[in-house]
Amino acid sequence: MVRLRNVLSAALAVGVGATLLTACSSDPTPSKVTVAWADSSRQAVQVSWHDSGAPNRITIEGVLSTNPSYVKYLAGDDPNTWAIPASAFPPDGNYKVSVGVGTSTGGMSSKLASSPIFDTNGPVRPGGATATPTGKRDVLVRWTVPPEPQDFSPGDPLDVTGKTQLYVPVVGRPGQPLRSAGAGTTSTRQVLKNLKPPYVFQLRAQNEWSTAVGGQISARTSSTSATVPALAQFGVPIRIRGRTILQQVVCADEGSCVQQRTTSAGLPLVVLTQLTPGARWKPTAWGTTTSGGHYDIAVATGGSRPYKVVLPDYSVVGQIAAQSASKPQLTRTIVKQESTGFLGGAMKKRGETVTAILVVKPAMRTTVMLQSWNRKLHRWNNVKAVPMRKGQAAYAFKVVQPGIYVFRFVIPNVMLLGRPMLGKVTQNLSLSVR
Repeated sequence: MVRLRNVLSAALAVGVGATLLTACSSDPTPSKVTVAWADSSRQAVQVSWHDSGAPNRITIEGVLSTNPSYVKYLAGDDPNTWAIPASAFPPDGNYKVSVGVGTSTGGMSSKLASSPIFDTNGPVRPGGATATPTGKRDVLVRWTVPPEPQDFSPGDPLDVTGKTQLYVPVVGRPGQPLRSAGAGTTSTRQVLKNLKPPYVFQLRAQNEWSTAVGGQISARTSSTSATVPALAQFGVPIRIRGRTILQQVVCADEGSCVQQRTTSAGLPLVVLTQLTPGARWKPTAWGTTTSGGHYDIAVATGGSRPYKVVLPDYSVVGQIAAQSASKPQLTRTIVKQESTGFLGGAMKKRGETVTAILVVKPAMRTTVMLQSWNRKLHRWNNVKAVPMRKGQAAYAFKVVQPGIYVFRFVIPNVMLLGRPMLGKVTQNLSLSVR
């Protein structure tokens, strides 16, 4: 008996289901469902259809895409057309609009009729943005646009031909929110007026379906410091060390932009020098920043001269940095002693001619003083003022008494290229006479 009741229940359920199914499709199905843009602004999609004046239910169906939660009911005496806001369609998908007979209380009473399939592909995200200063505060911004992805529903009723993708420049400054900096353009370049770093630049690419942000540029200010040795030996490289610090702008999605300090590796630096007082600054060495914005640059030395380190205006994809320079600092050069001593060695016989020599750089012209040590008086006595030509000096003399003698050369300060070069005193030169 229980088994028979279960069979009857199942049969009844099938019968009721069949009855309901017949009721759901009892009304004629709408026909000729079409979609088109409501007007030239492309803010809404106009759907139209034919039926016998029945109430309608309008939905959006995804084709290999998730169905959006959009439902619209129209009364039977309403026109067979409706404008669906473009914002109701999720971007980057494939959809169709379906129309059936039905009400919000009674459910569906017909099969669905659907429009042709169409895509909602958003704009192609711009990239590769660069900024080039064209004046004191004007900047030429260029950007690249990747090829459009393949259209899997070519020729659909909502496709738009021609250049419809607009690029709207947006700029964020310290203490301000991101704001539009000009009208939208279909070009891939634009001159922005009165734009001084630091700032953040973005492009908002827009089409009829959505907006994509790309082409960002971080425009930064910079400050460069340097430690320059106060003394250097002529011809011996010095090392100039320092750091370049940047100030950039960071913007949250909502709210004002803020300025913060940052550093970068790979920034190009140039060391400038002034060969003579009042002359133009000229490059003498180059380097780049490392991690933390630090740098260490070897610089060949000449005469006494000032040095400063400059970060030139720097522009690469996605970044721009305004020029900065360290304060000029003077490096005073000391004469470099190449060699000194006695020809033939420091062991001589009495009465033999002794020649004291000195070679320095640069190959200068001056007069050096040969001195000898007086053991009794404990002081240096001048022996001879020796002319130096092309950086070389020599003095020949005889020593008649055997013993140990000590000599040295005193090199005076000289002027080189309008600035003093420091002289020096050579090491003691010991001479043995037997």
